[in-house]
Amino acid sequence: MKDIVSQNLSDLLNNIKEKKISSEEVTKAFIERSEKSKTLNCYVTDNFESALKDSKKFDNNPDFSLKLSGIPIAVKDLFCTQGVKTTAGSKILNNFIPTYESTVTQNLWNEGAILLGKLNCDEFAMGSSNETSFFGNVQSPIDKNLVPGGSSGGSASALAANLTPITIGTDTGGSIRQPASFTGTVGLKPTYGSCSRYGIVAFASSLDQAGPMAKNVKDCSLLYEVISSYDSKDSTSIEFKRNNYSELLSNNIKGKKIGIPKEYRVDEMPKEIEDLWIKGIDYIKDCGAEIIDISLPHTQYALPTYYIVAPAEASSNLARYDGVKYGFRSEGNNLIDMYEKTRSEGFGNEVKRRIMIGTYVLSSGYYDAYYLKAQKVRKLIKNDFDEAYKKVDAILTPSTPSSAFKIGEKTNDPVSMYLNDVFTVPVNLAGLPGISIPAGLDKKGYPLGLQIIGKAFDEQNILNIAYAMEERINFKNNIKEWWIKWPRKMDNI
Repeated sequence: MKDIVSQNLSDLLNNIKEKKISSEEVTKAFIERSEKSKTLNCYVTDNFESALKDSKKFDNNPDFSLKLSGIPIAVKDLFCTQGVKTTAGSKILNNFIPTYESTVTQNLWNEGAILLGKLNCDEFAMGSSNETSFFGNVQSPIDKNLVPGGSSGGSASALAANLTPITIGTDTGGSIRQPASFTGTVGLKPTYGSCSRYGIVAFASSLDQAGPMAKNVKDCSLLYEVISSYDSKDSTSIEFKRNNYSELLSNNIKGKKIGIPKEYRVDEMPKEIEDLWIKGIDYIKDCGAEIIDISLPHTQYALPTYYIVAPAEASSNLARYDGVKYGFRSEGNNLIDMYEKTRSEGFGNEVKRRIMIGTYVLSSGYYDAYYLKAQKVRKLIKNDFDEAYKKVDAILTPSTPSSAFKIGEKTNDPVSMYLNDVFTVPVNLAGLPGISIPAGLDKKGYPLGLQIIGKAFDEQNILNIAYAMEERINFKNNIKEWWIKWPRKMDNI
């Protein structure tokens, strides 16, 4: 039988259901590989001992009607998991153990999945490289010198390195799609409101959205099917007809109209990204779809708009971390001194930078000039997409303006780091779904991704387009296992 950890989700499910392998065997295989792969720094907290117990319990009383029967999964450390430490990659939450479960992760456990552990991420999801985490940067399995992307870098790296068969991340400005592009994996940012935000540590509440990450489009579809649900505990959750996305998946996209926005041809875009986009257009045509040139005229304002709105919401959301009720607390001479020291010592530099920016744009005298104006521009960006979708069914763009960059390359240049999100943030501002699929390699052999953007709640359509393109592209992620280290003997496994 094919090596367990290299199997995709569909194969694992079939083999478990046909009793060719047990949930315990699958869980043990992923644990052993994760133990050998500590160099990547993917895990913040492991749940290996409990995972083994849960897998044995499943095997003793299996339920094969569940969509994720006995499948182990590691999740981004932004999702609250009852009784398991949740840090959001921050010192200030280093000792936080939730007494409740996020709705998205509860949906996973309800369908038979088993928690392997919590994956590293940029602190409070603020970053594009997974270098802002209190627990250190994550390395990419593609190359030890590369970032895996962010903020869901631990999720992307663990998935590409076969430490988990599927995973979930969050996407506020590209934090699922960009790391997926950097690691040669598939990542879906769903429509805002389609997945519950309850129990997700908040960054920017009007932009945050949970989403699936997988090795192929079919697995991504099934995982989205599991995590997408209406939730009365989330005031932004929207009730709509949800599909069995994986069952309805089709490669027939003949007659679909795909838009190519001229504004995404940004200045100084590398030729290899332009060439990839052209190849993507050819793949679309080969699948029988029609290409239509479109305009999204306010695209140039998306990044500055995002970096006003997101920090403003972050400054409000992160005001709750004061060292009083939970989390890290520093000693002070008085209450105010304790507050100041707690927040100064508990937050990293990038988080403090965004809190200060957010507080500034919300302050008296600047609110109208910055925040209110940004919200008006955000509406114009959404209107651009609404107009485009009168002509087309979906939009094709590059996922990122380059392949993965080196660790440390952009840490001292925040603006350069922010520019990496130029193709992804408009989707979040408009609340639309977007999926990144691996589409090729650059001259160094690093993965490159293409992004398909859809209408609100039209995930089935972009999944179908991605599925059809995936067949045409036939991407191979040729990863050499440079990071594998033999750990201590695991007597308990």
